[in-house]
Amino acid sequence: MRIANVGSRATILTDDSHGFDVEKASGGLFSSNIADLYAAWTEFTAWAETASGDSSEITDTEIDAPSPTPKQIFAIGLNYREHAAESGFALPDSLVVFTKFQSSVTGPNTTVSIPAAGHTDWETELVVIIGQTARKVRPETAWDYVAGLTLGQDLSERILQSSGPAPQFSLGKSLPGYTPMGPWLATPDEFADRDNVELGCEVNGIAMQNGHTNDLIFSVPEIISRLSATLTLYPGDVIFTGTPSGVGLGREPQVFIAPGDELTSWAEGLGHMRQTFTTD
Repeated sequence: MRIANVGSRATILTDDSHGFDVEKASGGLFSSNIADLYAAWTEFTAWAETASGDSSEITDTEIDAPSPTPKQIFAIGLNYREHAAESGFALPDSLVVFTKFQSSVTGPNTTVSIPAAGHTDWETELVVIIGQTARKVRPETAWDYVAGLTLGQDLSERILQSSGPAPQFSLGKSLPGYTPMGPWLATPDEFADRDNVELGCEVNGIAMQNGHTNDLIFSVPEIISRLSATLTLYPGDVIFTGTPSGVGLGREPQVFIAPGDELTSWAEGLGHMRQTFTTD
C-alpha cells in the first residue's frame, strides 16, 4: 500500500498520480488526518487491504509530508560506509544520533529560503515512519513496528551546524523547510528488498548522490532496536536513516546550494521530491 497526505487528507494511492480519500471510503471509520492513522495502524491497514473508493487525480502541489507532525524526529549520522569515509571518520561502532525539529517539516515539493551567508548542503535519506509504540525491540522483530518508508532530505546548514563550542547539528538541520518528506509512504511489503533500496539526488540535473541502503552500517531493524533500547518510539515518529556519499561538504572542492538551484531527490519505490532555493 502507498498512502499520501493530499491537501491535508489521507489518501490511498491507486497509481503515482491518483488515489481515493480514506475518510470518505471508510464512511468515517478512519480520520482524514494522516497523523491519526498511525495510532490505529494495524486496524487501518487491515481495512485498507480490501478498500476502494472514488479515485481522483493528485497534483504535486497538493502533497504534504506523510507524517507532518511527528512527536519525535531522529536522524542517524555517518551511517553509510562511503559517507563516513568522505567525512574523514572511522566507521562508528554505535549510533550517531541527533534530532530535527518539527517546525522544519514540509512536503516533497517546496521552495526553501537559505541563509545568504551560509553553506546549505543536501543529504538524501531513506526515512522510516513508526507504526506501533516501540520499546526494547529486538532487531528480528523491528520491521513489525514500521508503518512504512518515505523519501527525505536532511538539508544541512553547515556553518551553523559546526558553530559554537560544540556542534549544533539539530539547529543546523532544522531551519524552516529543511526537512522535506514524501511524496508518499510505502508499506514495507511494497519493496522487492526492503533492506536494499536505491536512492540519490541531482542538483540542476547533475548527479550528486547514488547509493543503496545495503551500505548502511546500522540497518533499519538495528536502528529501531538500538533507539528503542534507550527511549520509546511512538506511532508517527520519523527516523532519517543516514545519507550516502556525495554530499557537498565531502567534495573537492566543496559545493553548496545557491539561490536558484533545483534539488531533485529520488528513491526506488518512493518517487521524487523537488526543492528550489531562494535566499533570506
